[in-house]
Amino acid sequence: MGAVEPSLLEALRADPGLQNAAAEALERDGDRAPLRLRKAGVDPETAAAALTLAELRRHARAKFGERAERLYFTRAGLEQATRWPVAERRAARFARHVDAVTDLCCGLGTEALAFAEAGLRVEAVDLSEATAAYARANAEAAGLEIEVRVGDALKAELGESVFADPARRSGAGRNFDPAAYSPPLDELLGRLREARFAAVKLGPGIGHDWIPEGAEAEWVSVDRDVVEACLWLGEAAQVPRRASVRKAGEWHELTGDGKDRAEVGEVAAYLYEPDGAVIRAGLVAELAGELKAHTANETIAYLYGDEIKETPFARAWKVEEVWPLHPKKLKALLAEREIGRLTIKQRGTGLDPATLRKQLKLKGPNEATLIATRIGQAHKALLCSEA
Repeated sequence: MGAVEPSLLEALRADPGLQNAAAEALERDGDRAPLRLRKAGVDPETAAAALTLAELRRHARAKFGERAERLYFTRAGLEQATRWPVAERRAARFARHVDAVTDLCCGLGTEALAFAEAGLRVEAVDLSEATAAYARANAEAAGLEIEVRVGDALKAELGESVFADPARRSGAGRNFDPAAYSPPLDELLGRLREARFAAVKLGPGIGHDWIPEGAEAEWVSVDRDVVEACLWLGEAAQVPRRASVRKAGEWHELTGDGKDRAEVGEVAAYLYEPDGAVIRAGLVAELAGELKAHTANETIAYLYGDEIKETPFARAWKVEEVWPLHPKKLKALLAEREIGRLTIKQRGTGLDPATLRKQLKLKGPNEATLIATRIGQAHKALLCSEA
């Protein structure tokens, strides 16, 4: 079950004891949890709803931490919901410039919670009455005053500040085409021209051709996982491109215009793999400048430098040896060095790491990283150790 019917949602909200019993049964009894609840006199439909909620809250801990234990979720809503540190940071940016925000396509209302906690007056709008019920439930559970109403994002009355998170899922699964979002991205962007300060959350795979003239395009990663993109519009736009990276609980930002290209050179003592947010934002050249590094192929986002520099925007390896990318030769070379544990990474070669691993037949007590890539136009294998 992906969502709880509104009547059952209200029943669950009215019975915290049942919520707790479902969570305990799921934790203790696993697949037998429904039987435990039914033995306790809970009807099957209500038991299923309570267990669905308990399961979703358990999965939601990764995004919301302890807040997940008191919020209400659907599967689709949880998948699209913003991780709390990201929502909290975005809300703080709004709060530095405006006093109120209209949250379009609010879904479960979790982003609205972050806005409200930041001190903003929030009006949340969703096309679905059933979804709006979740947003109201979450506002009440969090003890926050948020106005939630049903409405069409393309027709809703807007304030001077707007945030939108268009639905990127349908009955057929996830939509990767922005024209198939609900509402379609081009129509939504046209609507948001009316707002003075606006932002639109998007999937991280959004193409640069969808970025409007004058907008700021931001890509966000959390612990090396690129989780979203965000377009900042109107007065909210500050720079053309931004990569925002959260590492060990701290935020770091790299900005630029996304038009520069890093210098091309040879393999050096250290190899850097830029964070995915840096790559997607087109800021590899800006990072290369900070690291005094260069690429070895203008189309491949590995950077090489003679000195190691610590940065939150990339992982670094020490290049030990450079070999031809031939499986038979690699097998012999790795066997000579008794390397039995090997991390295989590739970029720009089309190589399948899983297939190569089978061909190498690794044995031995030693450990290393093998990076398959192109140096100029030649396919090479770089044996590396963690820097």
